[in-house]
Amino acid sequence: MSESEALEPLPAAVPVFPLTGAVLLPRGVLPLNIFEPRYLAMVKDAMAATGAANRVIGMIQPKAPQGSRGGDPPPLYKVGCLGRITEYRETDDGRILVTLVGVSRFRVGAELERDTLYRQVMTDYHGFADDRAEEESLDAASRASLEDALRPYLDARGLAADWEAVQSADDEGLVTALAGALPFDPPEKQALLEAPTLAERAQTLAALMSFAVGPNGIGGSGSSGRLQ
Repeated sequence: MSESEALEPLPAAVPVFPLTGAVLLPRGVLPLNIFEPRYLAMVKDAMAATGAANRVIGMIQPKAPQGSRGGDPPPLYKVGCLGRITEYRETDDGRILVTLVGVSRFRVGAELERDTLYRQVMTDYHGFADDRAEEESLDAASRASLEDALRPYLDARGLAADWEAVQSADDEGLVTALAGALPFDPPEKQALLEAPTLAERAQTLAALMSFAVGPNGIGGSGSSGRLQ
């Protein structure tokens, strides 16, 4: 990432797309199939926005709706990730297909009063400056622990992997891809998003995979398939 990109202003408020189980990480890639009217409007507004708000939306997980009053929207987790729309395509049946690339995590501030169908929040990027710095790397022991945990996890779920591709992937790319693709529960996904550093995210990822194949874990259950 160039210095000019690293210093690019970030929006003080963003529209948010609350989606359970979908976590976008800095420099990660997330394809989305948009079909609900409010989010179609959100994406179109983001494409038309100017300045720091141009082509950006916030991805965030909603919390379980217990405790919400009446028709109130569910509360949001306190940390999300700003995503920039890098690909945009409208389909003949009215959907929009977009690809987001993660820019920076943010803490959720006040939710804005709105006249839009979608929700908007104030954003606080304090503590996330490294999200736009140079890519991080792992030490050899952390990388080995991650790969060692991945093998039995995939075996237990009947999944296969291209191990040549896994072993040749850069550290951040591998951690980001696994954090996004593996079917962890929403709180576990959130823990991966909020991990302060790549090393801590890799450690959390390895721990989640190891726990899943433990005595009370998934064992040999799960559908067969292939990790791409």
